[in-house]
Amino acid sequence: MKKIIVFAAATLLAITGIQAQQETAVRKDIKELKKEKKADEKQLRKLEGNDVSVQSKTQFNIDFGNIPNVKWKRNGYFDEAVFTQHGVTKKAFYDFNSQLVGTVMPRQFSDLPASAQKHITTKYSDYKIDRVIMYDDNEFNDMDMYLYGIQFNDEDNYFVELSKADARLILMVKMDGDVSYFKEMKN
Repeated sequence: MKKIIVFAAATLLAITGIQAQQETAVRKDIKELKKEKKADEKQLRKLEGNDVSVQSKTQFNIDFGNIPNVKWKRNGYFDEAVFTQHGVTKKAFYDFNSQLVGTVMPRQFSDLPASAQKHITTKYSDYKIDRVIMYDDNEFNDMDMYLYGIQFNDEDNYFVELSKADARLILMVKMDGDVSYFKEMKN
């Protein structure tokens, strides 16, 4: 009788273990599917037509208020608004759902973290600093941004344009001062 009870208990434990392994595998599959879905959602979608969406203009007014003299255009992936706010000319980018992706504005080299300034002036001493911009990401929109012809992760960054002779470099500077190569362009 004891053998039957031990055998039944062992069988029950084995079945429970197999079910737990199957549930873990299913959870992993679901997690992977969610990751893929999120990656698909972040992928840029080309906008159709040449006209700026009325919904983007409406959302702009909600996001920034009633700003006069806004210039709109549609580039391949975004409705783009150029406007002046508090004396600074900015660009706001709206996705296919007419949601703000982020804003670009000019900055000074001195606005970069000190470690980034030192790195750039040391490593790129033979380059001239042409322009610095800051990309301010809308944290409520997971859409990645597309600048200088390259898609990058949705986070705040500075971009520093450098030039010498026949070459132009664009560096990306994270808010913590980490500097990385972003793109090279020919003059």
